[in-house]
Amino acid sequence: MGLKRTPLFSMHQKYQGKLIDFGGWELPVEYQGIIAEHKMVRSKAGIFDVSHMGEVEVTGERSLEFLNTLLTNDFTDMTEGQIRYSPMCYEHGGVVDDLMVCKLSPIHYFLVINAANTQKDLAWMEKQAFPEGVTITNVSDRYAEIALQGPLSQEILQPLCDADLATIKYYYFLPSVKIAGIDCLLSRTGYTGEDGFEIYMPPEAAATIWETILQEGGDRVALCGLGARDTLRFEAGLPLYGHEMDEDITPLEAGFGRFVKLEKPSFIGKEALSEQKEKGLERKLIEFEILGRGIPRADYEVQKDGVRVGHVTSGGYQPTLEKSLGSCLIKSEFAVPGNEIEIIIRNKPVKGRTGKGLFYRRNKK
Repeated sequence: MGLKRTPLFSMHQKYQGKLIDFGGWELPVEYQGIIAEHKMVRSKAGIFDVSHMGEVEVTGERSLEFLNTLLTNDFTDMTEGQIRYSPMCYEHGGVVDDLMVCKLSPIHYFLVINAANTQKDLAWMEKQAFPEGVTITNVSDRYAEIALQGPLSQEILQPLCDADLATIKYYYFLPSVKIAGIDCLLSRTGYTGEDGFEIYMPPEAAATIWETILQEGGDRVALCGLGARDTLRFEAGLPLYGHEMDEDITPLEAGFGRFVKLEKPSFIGKEALSEQKEKGLERKLIEFEILGRGIPRADYEVQKDGVRVGHVTSGGYQPTLEKSLGSCLIKSEFAVPGNEIEIIIRNKPVKGRTGKGLFYRRNKK
């Protein structure tokens, strides 16, 4: 079987994106270069094709009850037009996936899930004993998705819209906005640590919206690939499924306990996570900076005084901060800021120091 292609494949060819196999999708890893694209998103704006993401609709009178059982976060007090992030856990507390839940109405929710996990997530959802009248529908084929990210994203997008973008708060959305005359769902969300928008549109309209944004943006917007998407998300300390969380790493270990509402009556994984919290965590995720020379990468061994204490989950050179940082999952006793550790890079120990607040944070207006 060949690689899957998004509705924007012709655009990647036209603008000479460097195409790679990304989880079975043929997508651009870069256009002009990862660091140049990264810096444009931090200073101006960048446009990304994220049409490979999965979309699922949950509908029916008891949709809220189903989501509160399925996911660790609590959706009871959500308003229409609001978005909430949540892990989805197995009974043992490991993570099936992390996703976004958009509330369209009390009986209609729109879920955005990780591309590589779409089929696994759907199978897991359908396996659950969900309430009568609740329907789960994979609507991924009905949408293309474009992310416009960076401090100038609102300035670029506003002339193309029939809505006042300043009224959309972070982690909120509008279900129906005309962009370049095309009806879209528009959210103020992103995966870069910058202000920005994610646009969901009919697949056949994707190229038109892509070209219109590029034309409007001019030298204020860069074409961006998956490489910059990853360096941006990591520099901002955002988790990546399969690295900071997976079926063996719980949300509590990953430092995302604020999205686990143990006070809810019940949800999948509650018992295991409650027990883990009560007993105390044996390992924790913590950020670190490299003190010597070298770049930390995922799965590199972390040692303390020559003894293995964990592993790197994500790492790399951070273009904005101009230093090498990483996240590591290590034994809790060592997961405190200011602790000196060794990262095994090319079979040699390189000094690192754990910390807090090392990652990039944008200046919010």
